[in-house]
Amino acid sequence: MDLLVPLQLPPYPFKITEQNGQLSLFDVIRKKNIIITPEEWVRQHFVQYLINQKNYPKTLIKLEGGHKLNGMAKRSDIVVYKPSGEKILLVECKAPSVPIDQKTFDQVARYNMVHQINIIAVTNGLQHYYCHIDFKAGDYRFIDELPDYRDL
Repeated sequence: MDLLVPLQLPPYPFKITEQNGQLSLFDVIRKKNIIITPEEWVRQHFVQYLINQKNYPKTLIKLEGGHKLNGMAKRSDIVVYKPSGEKILLVECKAPSVPIDQKTFDQVARYNMVHQINIIAVTNGLQHYYCHIDFKAGDYRFIDELPDYRDL
């Protein structure tokens, strides 16, 4: 399988290296080389989309942050914060071959029970879905576009 498949996200000039037959790229958030998997390829593109197209400060983006759900350790792909520490965006990334379906939304909804974030995104790099959650009203609605950081 080709790891570097074109996605429905802007292309980025990643610094890609090969070592022992494995491709890796430099992650600007974690500041180290990360082995490229299909899911990581999507995550890295989406992070660049957040930074370059939507003006999210890279210093306020956390990747693969751990949390507990029903006593089990889980990892959130991308969480974005305000300078105050308030969480404002939760992103779940899947490999391009993984369809975005109800199971995917159920997973991010379970994670968000811990985080309580108003905006969630789910992407496989080819399809992107954004949702605004109103916890007070117990309601949610899909939104067409991810808000720019300045609009949050």
